[in-house]
Order: sequence, then C-alpha cells, then structure tokens
Amino acid sequence: MTFPGEKRRFLSQVLDEVFDGLYGYAMVLSRDRTEAEDLVQETCFRAVKAIESLEPGSNAKSWLFTILRNIWLNQVRQRRAAPKIVELDVDENTLGMAVEASKDPHALYVSKVERDQVREAIQQLPEEFREIIMLREYEELSYQEIATLLDCPAGTVMSRLGRARSKLRSLLSGTLGTPDRRAKGVVE
Repeated sequence: MTFPGEKRRFLSQVLDEVFDGLYGYAMVLSRDRTEAEDLVQETCFRAVKAIESLEPGSNAKSWLFTILRNIWLNQVRQRRAAPKIVELDVDENTLGMAVEASKDPHALYVSKVERDQVREAIQQLPEEFREIIMLREYEELSYQEIATLLDCPAGTVMSRLGRARSKLRSLLSGTLGTPDRRAKGVVE
C-alpha cells in the first residue's frame, strides 16, 4: 500500500465497513442526528486528506474513530464559549422503521420498546460511560483499541467499562424487569 491510489481504495473499503459504526459513535457523542451526520462527513473528509499518514498495517478502523472523536472534542471546546441554542425535539424514532411481515407484531413492538429503553438508559449515563459502552459493545473494539482511542491505559478502559455496565444494569433493572443481581448479593 505505497501508492496513493491503493491507499484511497483501501480507505474507501474500510469506510464502507465502518460507516454505520462511525455514525452510531457520533450519535452517542453528539446526541443529535444532524450533528452526527456532520461529524461522520468531516471524519471522511479528513481521512481522505490525511490518507498518506496512515501507516501500512495500522488499524484503520481505530484511526477513523480517533479522527471522529478528535473532531467532536474540538467542537465541544469551541461551543463552551459560544451562546447556547435551543432546538425543538422531533420524534424521529419511528421514521424509517420497516416492519417485517413475517414477524409477530407484538414481538416487534416489545423488541422496539426494549431497544428504546436500552438506548434511553445509555443516554442517561455520564459521557465517559456512554462512550466506552458504545465503543466496546456496539463497535466491538478491543480494550487496547479503546485505550489508544481514549489515550488512557487498558486497565482504565476495563475499569470504566465495568462501572458503565454496572450503572447501565442499575438503570435497566426497573425498566426491563431484570433484577439487579448485585443488589441481591450476586457477583459476576
């Protein structure tokens, strides 16, 4: 992969594979659909511009997630000094939801409700926990990849992930009807 054309083809292939994951991560960070789309678009733009800095054999997925996170962090820093703008919430949860005719409507409904409850519980977590849950559970990055992305030791990643899962378990124990096993003395 020494020629720019080969690197661009490689980047295009990697972007195809991780695009949905980048968008999901951007949604976790920004909590706004439009902002998430902008983050992903900017990530792709910057990745194409910086393709020459991608070393052969390096983890392109982690590289892209790092670019996205750095863009987001820069935007957060810039917003701290800017005035706040309040937007009206639009319920877009039901837009684009396709119902499969072969599935039981009740099961689809229950599944959607559970997904929404998990999503809502994740949104209630502090930012550092939302981010770590997203990277590990949804993007399936390794502890070391997350540690590199967050610029912290792998032990910190494991510790944060444990605390995040515990908080998420507590939040979901009432809504999904699953008992909080730690509250009953059961330890994993």
